[in-house]
Amino acid sequence: MAPMTVQQISRATMFEPLLAADPSFATRWQGFLAEYADEAEPPLYIALGELAEHLIQRLRGDDIDGFDKVFETVESWHTDGDAYVSEAASVGFLESLQGQLGGNDRHRSVDGVRASDFEPYFGPETRKWWAKLYRFWEGDAAALGFDT
Repeated sequence: MAPMTVQQISRATMFEPLLAADPSFATRWQGFLAEYADEAEPPLYIALGELAEHLIQRLRGDDIDGFDKVFETVESWHTDGDAYVSEAASVGFLESLQGQLGGNDRHRSVDGVRASDFEPYFGPETRKWWAKLYRFWEGDAAALGFDT
């Protein structure tokens, strides 16, 4: 019997599980797709920045229903994504969260939300890359390497 293989999450499919986890993002996602309809490959890093902003707004409004599923999706992007998806999960999404909430100061409050408020939802791989991004913000240029 051949071993089961997990199909990697690709750029083309990465938002499907996210939209199932957070249907409230669908309106912004559809707007993004419409804005970049002429692009062969829409700039997903922009959509990931919009996702970060969306989740910050939800947290600010104490609307955290489904955050566990959202961050399970982010964890799967890290663990089951192809090279593009796993990098986008960190450099596109997590870095956007950190950047929009104070950069290297995880405890700085921006309108009542701190970057550290998201940490309880993280899986182990997401938590690892979150910490690496903080090291990068603090000047460790090698922090984002896979072996660090």
